[in-house]
This record gives sequence, C-alpha cells and structure tokens, in this order.
Amino acid sequence: MAEYKAPLREMNFLLHEVFEADKLWARLPALAETADRETADAILEEMAKLAANTLDPINRSGDEEGCHWSDGVVTTPKGFPEAYATYCEGGWGALVGNPEYGGMGMPKTLGAQVEEMICAANISFALYPVLTNGACLAIDAHATEELKQKYLPKMYEGSWAGAMDLTEPHAGTDLGIIRTKAEPQEDGSYSITGSKIFITGGEHDLSENIIHLVLAKLPDAPKGPKGISLFLVPKIIVNEDGSLGERNAVSCGSIEHKMGIKASATCAMNFDGAKGWLVGEVNKGLAAMFTMMNYERLGVGIQGLGASERSYQSAIEYARDRVQSRSPSGAKQPEKAADPILVHPDVRRMLLTQKALIGGGRALSTYVAKWLDIAKFGEGEEKKHAEAMVALLTPVAKAFFTDKGLECTVLGQQVFGGHGYIREWGQEQLVRDVRITQIYEGTNGIQALDLIGRKTVANGGAFFDLFAADVQAFIDANADNEALAEFIGPLTTELQRLKDVTAAVIEASKTDPNAPGAASVEYLHLFGYVAYAFMWAKVASVAGPQAETEDFYRSQVKTARFFFARLLPQATALANSVLAGSETLMDLEEELF
Repeated sequence: MAEYKAPLREMNFLLHEVFEADKLWARLPALAETADRETADAILEEMAKLAANTLDPINRSGDEEGCHWSDGVVTTPKGFPEAYATYCEGGWGALVGNPEYGGMGMPKTLGAQVEEMICAANISFALYPVLTNGACLAIDAHATEELKQKYLPKMYEGSWAGAMDLTEPHAGTDLGIIRTKAEPQEDGSYSITGSKIFITGGEHDLSENIIHLVLAKLPDAPKGPKGISLFLVPKIIVNEDGSLGERNAVSCGSIEHKMGIKASATCAMNFDGAKGWLVGEVNKGLAAMFTMMNYERLGVGIQGLGASERSYQSAIEYARDRVQSRSPSGAKQPEKAADPILVHPDVRRMLLTQKALIGGGRALSTYVAKWLDIAKFGEGEEKKHAEAMVALLTPVAKAFFTDKGLECTVLGQQVFGGHGYIREWGQEQLVRDVRITQIYEGTNGIQALDLIGRKTVANGGAFFDLFAADVQAFIDANADNEALAEFIGPLTTELQRLKDVTAAVIEASKTDPNAPGAASVEYLHLFGYVAYAFMWAKVASVAGPQAETEDFYRSQVKTARFFFARLLPQATALANSVLAGSETLMDLEEELF
C-alpha cells in the first residue's frame, strides 16, 4: 500500500484561497491573536510529518494485533502507547482547547484539516484523542469552574483521556429509556450505577486516567430524554491537590470483537456506585452532551473523508503502476507488454469519482468548520446565524461524508481488482474501518431524520433558507461571470430543485406523519450533492483563472467538471424518490415482508 502523504496543497488551497480563513480569524477577537496563515501552515506541516512517520506505519499492524482485554485491563497494540506519547508531547491534544486551561485556542477550520490527516493515517488511533477533545468541549462549555480547573489541563496535556458513555444494551438511539442511576451524596457528588456498551476508549493503557462523561438519571427524574443528566466520572479519583488517588468503582467488563477499527478499544463499562460530579444542570444532560456531539459528528464525517483520501492515494499509485491490456485509443506505452490501467475509462471513472467526492467533502468540512468557528467565537446575530447553519449542516456532514466514504473505499478496493481483497494491499482494511462511521455517533438514518425532521420540517425550513440564501448569494455574485457559467447554470437548477423538494416535504408532513421518515435518506443525499456542487463551483471560481498557469488549478477545474457532468445528475433521481412520498413504503403489510 502507498505510504500516506497529507494533501497539504489541497488543504492550504481551501483554507487560504477558497475560504480565506485567515481573514475570518483576524476579525474574530478570540482568534485574532492566536491564528494566522503562517501558524496554520506550520501546524499542518508538522501534523503531516506525524501522520506519515508515526501513525501510518502502525495502522496495519494495529489492525492485525487489535486490542487485548484481560481481567478488566485493556492493552492497545504494539506501538500505540509510544505514538500516543509522541502525539501528546507535540501538544496536539491542546490544539483547539480553551487557552484559559492550557489549550492553544486554534480554530476548527484548522482543526478539521488536522483531524483528516490523523484519520487518514490511522482511524483507530484517531479515536482516542478525538473522544478526549469532545469531552473537553462539553466540560469547558457546561462544567463548574472547579471541574474545569481540575480536569481540563491534564486532558489537554493528554495524560488524562476522555470517553463518552451514552449507549446501554437496551438503549441506543432512544436514550430516554436509559437505566443508569445517579444518587445524590452528602458531599455534593453522585453515586453512579449502571452499565454502558460500545464505549470508545472506555479503558486503555495510553493515559494514566480516563475521564468518563456518563448519562444517567436521578431517582426523581422525569421520564424520557427530559430526565437525563450528565456526570463526570473519573477512572481514578483526583485528590484535592490534583494528584491521583484511589481507583473509582468503574471497570471494563469486556471489549468488542469488531469488523474494523480493531486497534480502538470499544468497551463494555460497569459503574458500581462510582463517584461522579454533575456537568451542567440537572435533567439537561442531553443539551450538554450535544455540545460535544456536534463537533464529534463532523469529526466522524471527517473519518469517512480521511479513509477516502487514504484509499485514493493507494488506488492512483496502483493504477499508474499496474499494466493490463491496451488503451482503447491505442497503445500508450508500446515498449511495455500492456498499458497502465489508468488508461481505461472505467478505472478513470472510479478514480475520478473518488477524487471528486473527496474534494467536495474536504471543501464542505472546511465550510462547516467555518460556521462552527463563528458559532463559538462570534457574537450577536452572526453567532445565531452560525448556530443555525451548524445545526442544519452537521447531520449532512456526518452522514454524507461517511456514506461516500464507504463508496470511495469500495471504489479504491475495486481499482485493485483481486488484490484489493487481499490484506497486504490495505484496501480491505479501509473498507472495514470506515463502515462503522455510518453507524456510531447516531446512525446515518437517524442523521437523515434529524435533518429533515428537526432541522427542516420542525422550523418550516428556516434553517434551510439560510443555506439556500448563501448558495444564492454566490450564484448572484457570479451571474455575469461567463467563465463560470458551466457551473453556475447547473447549480442554479439544482438549488431550485432542492428548494422545491424541501417545500414539498414540509407540506406533505402536515398531513402525513410518515412523510419526513420516508423522505429522509434520499433527501439528505440530495442535499449532499447540491452542497458539493456549491463547493465545487466555489473551488472552480478560484482555480479557473489560474488553470492555465499551474497543473494543480487545472486539476481542480477538470474535477469540478467531472462532478457536475457525471455525479450531480444523481440529484434528479433522488428528488424523484423523495417526491414519491410514503405510500409505497408503508403499504406492504408486516406479514408480507
């Protein structure tokens, strides 16, 4: 398998030329003194080295060895503790953390690029620091000052890790029926009792402490999701002076044996009267947890993007080296027995599909990250606008990136033919690893229902209108740009199609309770293709004027053309599926399935 090389040129192009992130950072007071182009470039270059030299080399070996469990102790694969120590020594855990507690305070627009590199090099490894980052976000946003001072510095430092404990054996998506209990204690703490499953990084040997954020219910809590509270439960109790004390009543009962991400410890956790502290307000735990999950869901989407990039890099190298048959238009390398398979139209279709989906996804992840930065660091109406955009776009980023992530890794595997099915070439691992991204942090079906239900139908399309207005503003600004007409025309058509479909689903939902669910997945995919078209049009608007002077820009424009010609037409079929309604979906009696 090809050695991973971070796509720094593409990342810098998006950050500095397409989205002009440094201008955004300069006008947000919290970022003006910490983030600039020079700093961003240096950070990306250093992570590129870490990803290529430290994380990528232990990806396959980590998959083959996996994690080990013995009597409650979890051991990560060979090389993981050393890689984690290197990661922490570089200060990477503090990158987007709050400077008041030892973080670097960097923007998400930069953090998203860093996350992609880590995920592309080694998804299993990435999950450990990503969960810690998410836990830090929730603590920083909702915990008391005492808890922040006590836990955040060590978590940013990496000597303490974080975990998110939501799911129970009987309660996955429906968290309202969780059974884990929290009983108030005289000292202000709580006694936490219950069991959680599928807990990423719930136990491991990478850090000296693990800080669990646990959803539980007080004895007098209301039924359903309105009765859930969030608690901070350390693996090892932290003394008043910050030193580690006795072991808390938290244990790992087992680890899961999974299809992929085998070097990531997925744990069953038991809380037997464990000592914990309330984070946020009583019975408002889900709101506190969603602070973390909005970032995590973009992060999961980026996992799909990273796996796609890794697969593409190997597939294009293989397609250039592997010789098989002659080009339909005549021999390209007559001195050889056959031509490289890159000459064949179907191989080019697969590779260009990967390239177009990756480019569109990377642009959209940067776009979403920009709104996350404004939502976090902005003020007033701009902040409210950004929060609405984040709410709308988060399920799209999580689900569309990961659905396309599986598609891209399968295409990369297919380029290899039979060799793609063999372990040594690495493509089959990427297919297995990326598959979970469509499932955890809320399945993609749930993301689709969230998009059309809570984020669109519930507010009459108010959030959607903000996105549509942003696309329309770009269209209007380029209405007289003849060089961009090949992109602006189709984008205008597809935006109107998305508007019409959105309005139709909102209207149908007034009389048909099944309408949102019936439309959800196809609607999310339709939204995703239109969003990618918007991104590729933005990319072409910047790259087009320079396409004759540099190969990189010419590649961007030609990939944009491929997306508009060969992939965007899928929007028509998706729209037709949505408009077909729920009747045929719900008409078949249960006994006839």
